[in-house]
Amino acid sequence: MRELYLRTLKKEVVPSEGCTEPIAIAYAASIAAEHLKGEIKEVNIYLSKNVIKNALGVGIPGTGGVGIEIAAALGISIQKSYKKLTILSNFTEDELKKAKEIVDKNIINIKQKNTNKALYIEVELLSETSKSKVIIEDTHTNVTLIECDDEIIMDNNSEVSEDLEEDYKLFKIADIYNFAKEADFDDIKFILESAKMNEKVSEEGLKGDYGLQVGSKIIEKGNFNLFSNDASNKIIAASAAASDARMDGCAMPIMTTAGSGNQGIACSIPVAQTARLLDKSEEELARALVLSNLVTIRIKKHMGRLSPLCGAGIAGATGASCGITYLLGGDLENINYCINNMISDLSGMICDGAKETCALKIATGTNAAIQCANLAINGISATANDGIVAKDVEETIESIETLIQNGFKNVDDTILNIMLEKKKNNK
Repeated sequence: MRELYLRTLKKEVVPSEGCTEPIAIAYAASIAAEHLKGEIKEVNIYLSKNVIKNALGVGIPGTGGVGIEIAAALGISIQKSYKKLTILSNFTEDELKKAKEIVDKNIINIKQKNTNKALYIEVELLSETSKSKVIIEDTHTNVTLIECDDEIIMDNNSEVSEDLEEDYKLFKIADIYNFAKEADFDDIKFILESAKMNEKVSEEGLKGDYGLQVGSKIIEKGNFNLFSNDASNKIIAASAAASDARMDGCAMPIMTTAGSGNQGIACSIPVAQTARLLDKSEEELARALVLSNLVTIRIKKHMGRLSPLCGAGIAGATGASCGITYLLGGDLENINYCINNMISDLSGMICDGAKETCALKIATGTNAAIQCANLAINGISATANDGIVAKDVEETIESIETLIQNGFKNVDDTILNIMLEKKKNNK
């Protein structure tokens, strides 16, 4: 399992600048633009409901704008698809100007694709003499079709293209724990970069007036601050501040986990902050981060790449809670307690799209992560008598998948309808 876990971490913990759904749209648009001949006259974008939900209201780094149109236009303007999830980093003023001109022409059409896939992006570009099309499915960089002027340049089966996704459901918590505890430090020290990168964004979020300022207001000194200056609130503030900055379009890279920057924030910053407060070594932090990230990836596999439930607040925060429990000296039994506690606490947190208020959910998830780790390390756990929690922690995790498939079938449709109706009424 050692090689599998290392391969998984290197595949699923990767840098990105900005929210991953609009970046994936920009990536697809960039590929399409690179193949089109002539001046673009029309842009047609077909998206799954989950992608629309997560791209509609999020800030695009360095633009002052939000949403799908500016992201797609930037991809067309930049035409550097080799950068993949970092395509929106370090673009020039000329590229931004060109992107805004494309938006102002009102040639971008966005439609919902009738598909069972949670992540589906199709970008079609038309000029007077040419047409190009690109499709991304299942994961944010999984290009399954490139077509230009009715010639198929690339056609990959989405189930086998771009690094076959391992069946993360087979990752047992006991195996993950043992790997995190016993892996050679030299093999896992690369994971430290996730904490370093994300804490830089956190520092920026605490300094600037980003989003709702959830993080900075927690530690702000003033007459009306009900938060005390204790360790837990510092951890919560640092985590929320990174999301404040990221969701408001801060032009700094973030280390994602399982396809999401907020999941990367949620499972790394609380662990890194706790390690610092406890004066832990880099090796101890690396092991805790490995545990946190792999637990996040495992739970997210049951939730789906895009989900009606909040991946950061549930999967990411549960991973963080496991990492914190480990740093507090917890063993496998304590880790299992921690997961049961977290799922009992946060399993109903919905995802209503990527936007500035994600920082509120990061704060809530981080608070729960600390609380549940504290209970777990003291030998306290939710039991099989409590709601969807099972006797076996593996069954508890699987219950989330059952909850989504059977209980949340119409939640995404309802949320998206509310969002689109609101957008229509605000025009």
